[in-house]
This record gives sequence, structure tokens and C-alpha cells, in this order.
Amino acid sequence: MTDLVGEFGQIDIYVFDQLLRGRLVPGMRILDAGCGGGRNLVYFFRNGFEIMGVDADPGAVASVRAIAARLAPHLPSDNFRVEPVERMSFADATADAVLSSAVLHFAQDERQFDAMVHAMWRVLKPGGLLFARLASDIGMESRMRHIEGRRFLLPDGSERYLVNEAILLNLTSRLGASLLDPLKTTLVQGARCMTTWVVRKPAAT
Repeated sequence: MTDLVGEFGQIDIYVFDQLLRGRLVPGMRILDAGCGGGRNLVYFFRNGFEIMGVDADPGAVASVRAIAARLAPHLPSDNFRVEPVERMSFADATADAVLSSAVLHFAQDERQFDAMVHAMWRVLKPGGLLFARLASDIGMESRMRHIEGRRFLLPDGSERYLVNEAILLNLTSRLGASLLDPLKTTLVQGARCMTTWVVRKPAAT
């Protein structure tokens, strides 16, 4: 039997869906913005992708560097940087795809949220793909307790920056992006909502 965990790690099923659709293919340069310990990167390391990552947690970045050293030793350690997403130092138009899995809802306010999104957009090449999975209030609006701005207390007891459909569609328009999939939201048994937002940056003219 194939060792699926060995091959794919703990990959987000919605990132896996992008693989199945052929949107992430070997040879692409992928930036994981808020990479954590690298749970979404095992398959990419194994299969000829050029990977970069940022996270504000030094321990998380050390973990990703260790995985890279084992699975993709040709990648320089500087591809993985201890930096907040909104202040990452990668050059403009560097990545073919940017992944942001369960990161954006940790923004403290609208200013930080916008800074994170625009930093990811800056490093994305024209024609590139941005995948984001983040908390929202879609489908559970009445269950969220407002704190201030777009910060809410969720039924699971966590405090998050929440988006809604209008915010994501407006952001898509402001970026000049095209929506690759309809917004898809998973309701987790009355506890929280997680929305997948996948867009493409306009090609260079």
C-alpha cells in the first residue's frame, strides 16, 4: 500500500484539490506564506517544485528547513525565512503560486490583513495563482460574537479576523484578479467556518 502520509504529509485537502486540477505542477516556484512546520510542503519537496516559505515563528522555519534538507537538499536554506507575511523580503513577481492556509484570520485588524494580502500579491508573478483558506462568518453569521472591526469571538472560543463573501469578492475586484473557483465554505459542526478563496493574477500586458 502506498504511504500516503509519507508522500503528501498532512497536506490541506483543498491544496490537494489544486494539485488534482493541474494548477500546481512540477517546476513551479511556490511560496508558502505562513508555512508553519511545513505540513503542506512534503509533496512539493518530493516532486520537483522550487519551494520558498516565510513564518514569524523561528521554530516553524527551522522545522521546514530540516524537512527541505532531507527531501530537497538542493534548495538553499535562505528560501525559508523568519519573517511576518506582511513584511516578507522576497522580491516582486517571484512565485508562480502563493499558498496561504489558515493564516490570514490571525490578522489583528484590517490594516494588517490588507498588508498580508498585498505582500502575497506583490511576490506573485503575473498570471500566478493565489490560494487562501481562512476563517469567515459565511453560513454562521448569527453565531459569531462581534468584538471590534472584523474581529469576532467564534463558537469554538477562538478569536479571529473574519471575512465574508462581499469582502472577498470586493478584494478580488480591487486586485484585478479572476476568481478560479466559487467561494467554498466548510462549516465545522457549529464551531467555525473556513472559506477557500482561489484567484489568478492578471497576466502581464
